[in-house]
Amino acid sequence: MTHTDSRTMRRVLRREIAGTIGLLTDEHDFRAMRRYRSFTFDDHAAYLKHVEGLLRTRALQGSHTTVALFDPEEYAEFCTQKGLDPDNPSSRTRFTARLAVTGPTLPYEGQPLSDLLPALVDEAVRQATWEYATTLLARLGDCASCGEDLGRAAFARASDLLVRILDTAPPGNRHLVCSVTGPPETLVAALHVADTDGDVKLDETEALEFTTVLALGLATESPGGLVIRASAPGNPDRVYGWRLRAYGLEPLTAGEVFDAYCTDVESGDLISPESNVDYCEPPDLGEVQPAQGHNH
Repeated sequence: MTHTDSRTMRRVLRREIAGTIGLLTDEHDFRAMRRYRSFTFDDHAAYLKHVEGLLRTRALQGSHTTVALFDPEEYAEFCTQKGLDPDNPSSRTRFTARLAVTGPTLPYEGQPLSDLLPALVDEAVRQATWEYATTLLARLGDCASCGEDLGRAAFARASDLLVRILDTAPPGNRHLVCSVTGPPETLVAALHVADTDGDVKLDETEALEFTTVLALGLATESPGGLVIRASAPGNPDRVYGWRLRAYGLEPLTAGEVFDAYCTDVESGDLISPESNVDYCEPPDLGEVQPAQGHNH
């Protein structure tokens, strides 16, 4: 094999190697990394411009790139645990490689960085919400009366409710939001369901996260709610929902749904309702509400 052939083969292999880039999404994280002498950037905007150029170059070369959220605090902890020098580019490379497996990531598909950044942050929030809710469910332990795993029972209950909600929803695309209020903050999960002529498609990861947050609200009897918006061509959007009550769901009245959507969250002032939207009561889920909590 000639030297030219070897270079050609290396170029082919580089195109087939998937890479991950750890991205500092905001000024605060960027400033935290500037304490390392080996991190040579001194301007966040210029750094982002350089990253975007690198992403475009790799895409033009046919390389697949995944973008991960780089957290300086997690990086410092990683280096401490592994006995690595944080002021060394190879340490950042090792941390980024781990992010590709464990952290929130998104594929670069040619989109502007201004679109990728908020999507990556949203993905990080989603993952953190799911991990936190999962941890709290696991800590509930077993029922003192029957020995049943309370977290697992709540998840099964939430899964059943989600199936009933989707089965009774009107045709069309559905957007569901579940919120659970509790210390230290409110957890929010969203689920998008596409329905084309009865062919229902949803993201399994979204569904898992949504069900976990709903299960946590049911198991802990925390204040919360679930709303759904169904959209179909040629028809007004239908919006309805429930509050979390007694290990189940209590229907909201049409007036309560209207008030929730037409009140500014921060000021409490009324805002104009959307046109072509029907705020209504939810359909019957076809079940008998269980007794309060996990009782026997």
